[in-house]
Amino acid sequence: MQSRLRTLHPTMAQITQEELGNGLPLYRVSLPGTRATTILVAFDAGARTERPEENGAAHFLEHLVFKGGQLYDDYRKVNETAERMGASLNAYTSHDLVAFHITCRAERAMEALDLLTDFVGRPRIDPAELDRERGVVIQEINRAHDQPSTVAEHLIDRAAFGEHPLGRPVLGPEEHLRTFTREAIVAFRERRWAGARGGAFIVGNLDHVEANGRTRELLERFPALPAPEPYEPAPPLRAEVLVEERDTNQSHLRMMYAPQVDVRDPEQRAALTIYATLLGGSMGSRLFDEIREQRGLCYSVWAVDHSFADAPILQLGSGLESAKCVEAYTRMREIVAELHADGPTEEEVARARAYAAGRRVLAFENTNAVARYAANQRIVFGEDVDPDGAIAALDAVTHAQVREVAAAVDPERLAVACVGPHEVSDFA
Repeated sequence: MQSRLRTLHPTMAQITQEELGNGLPLYRVSLPGTRATTILVAFDAGARTERPEENGAAHFLEHLVFKGGQLYDDYRKVNETAERMGASLNAYTSHDLVAFHITCRAERAMEALDLLTDFVGRPRIDPAELDRERGVVIQEINRAHDQPSTVAEHLIDRAAFGEHPLGRPVLGPEEHLRTFTREAIVAFRERRWAGARGGAFIVGNLDHVEANGRTRELLERFPALPAPEPYEPAPPLRAEVLVEERDTNQSHLRMMYAPQVDVRDPEQRAALTIYATLLGGSMGSRLFDEIREQRGLCYSVWAVDHSFADAPILQLGSGLESAKCVEAYTRMREIVAELHADGPTEEEVARARAYAAGRRVLAFENTNAVARYAANQRIVFGEDVDPDGAIAALDAVTHAQVREVAAAVDPERLAVACVGPHEVSDFA
């Protein structure tokens, strides 16, 4: 397929796109003024694509591929090779995606691409390593259970989505990790890691990324696989309250709403981001100003938006003294209701818009952040990967659009989760 080059502006990103022989789209995003290059490969193979008995497989597979490929055939060679390049090598699994990425100085980009495509594109998944690594992941699960804030995150997902894949933890339960076989893990990979539902992204200084076929050759180490089956659509949000009672002085509160906005519309997603920012995304936000500064109810309070491919969510959270938890919860709900009824002021929209756009500009100084954004745009939403367009979308949000989002958040329909010395009736 012929590459397409769009020169957006002499000082902005230059983006080319091509499709490889294995069906994997390749995006080259050239960013001026950086000495770094990030290479990221991602697939629509996150936790929401797992069958019930597979919960935890996507994350476990992420761990296992780091044990080596064909050339770098054990974990020491993978790790030591990255260190000799001075590179940062990592991966992540979410409900949406699994992604592997390496960031290095631009001169080492082709070496980094050789390393990443070897162990990720053709992993050995050695049975002995599988047995060793399952113990490591079980420890990760147990550590999560020891952290009340993480438990609260798991609880709010279950309160909002129940037994749907979006309600299950990405790490999965310990009993699954104890029974996963190599065959089951390989079967999941072959079912979900298809080029048609993935993407490769090379971002930053591309002066040393070869355009003579070697880049394509390395990325075509990933096998050509049939397109995966669609994942289960997101259900309506459940208005459930879940509490894990713990005899502690600190409580961890989570609240989740489902704004009635169209996540397929990037303008509405941008407006939701501005709304979440003015609600609880900065030190000038309503939640921070009133819950923390005026009332002194907590140290930490926040709001954040997230859009799955088919469902938007707005989540509020706080970590606070248990005796003040119910008062904070009540007032946080009232603030959402006030915004629903009256809308935000023009001044706070302007301030939140400037803050959100500025924060994105600063984030995009990091090539890894641009690569992660591009992967989410391409694979989750099937949209343009242009980072300059992402900043412009926030700059363009109007007061009227944010008012519409505020009105689209039903203040009476929310899921609630809390870890602390409380009962469900406390949050009625």
